[in-house]
Amino acid sequence: MEEPTGFLYVTAANLVRDHWRRLERERRALRHAGREEAVKQQPDAADDPSVRIMVESLPERLRDPVLLYYFADLPVREVAVRLGRNEGTVKSDLHAARELLRATLGGLHERTR
Repeated sequence: MEEPTGFLYVTAANLVRDHWRRLERERRALRHAGREEAVKQQPDAADDPSVRIMVESLPERLRDPVLLYYFADLPVREVAVRLGRNEGTVKSDLHAARELLRATLGGLHERTR
């Protein structure tokens, strides 16, 4: 590479973009956690589902992208590279995992009513 200027600009821009995206995800998570604490109405702490247990119960195909994306805070592109999948497949798997978790939480919510 004779002139790395373009590469360096793109790399710097990507790093800045990733930084701001990560900060926004953290802010959303904190706002969401604060909202959950405000509306928490559980009669017994034993009924509280553990996110870790719910994620571990996902099929491996869905669990791996969730762990890498949400817990390791890797971008979709990096998750796709590490898992050897297309980015679209990773996005689809993340969506399917969220739907399964939503259904699980919805079922738990219905049982506590």
